Amino acid sequence: MSDLVFYHNPQSRGRIVRWMLEETGAPYEVRLIDFKSGAHKSPDYLSVNPMGKLPAIAHRGKVVTECAAICTYLADAFPNAGLAPPESDRAGYYRWLFFGAGTLEYALIDRMLARAAPERPQALGYGNFADTIRTLEGALTPGPWLLGETFSAADVYLGSQVAFGVMMKALESSPTLAAYISRCQARPAAQRAAALDAELAKSA
Repeated sequence: MSDLVFYHNPQSRGRIVRWMLEETGAPYEVRLIDFKSGAHKSPDYLSVNPMGKLPAIAHRGKVVTECAAICTYLADAFPNAGLAPPESDRAGYYRWLFFGAGTLEYALIDRMLARAAPERPQALGYGNFADTIRTLEGALTPGPWLLGETFSAADVYLGSQVAFGVMMKALESSPTLAAYISRCQARPAAQRAAALDAELAKSA
């Protein structure tokens, strides 16, 4: 039994964490949580994540939930993978990880659900959609990664969101975004993760 357990369903944001786990190269055990049977709301799983949401990980007896937190945690837990910059140089790394969690995700979900903009856009955490996308495009220029030449956990998290947003047509593609998605999806770890989840989805 691995000391790293991944609670997952391929029809969830767990795909982000699957990619991150593959980037670390660490061994892990997958526990499939079946949505159809309501396993995500079972007492057993609620003892792991009281929100009943996926994904979650348990590492050496400690539980971590929320995708951005899991990616950040795994980058620190497995430093040999080089997925986080040195602690003295993490300003941009933290900035873009939490831009993804606190700004981009909510902007994309509002767009997907066609939620009307409020009369006071400043009341939203992300302000407005145009500013969010302009900031995203700026962060990816000149690239190739959010931290320049260095790929990091921030790219796992943000890259997953950008690809999902374009796929769901909540985000209009552009040369900058299309090239970024292609670079992300070309990574061997991303390809392994996609293949593993495609296979798992057959039984999920």
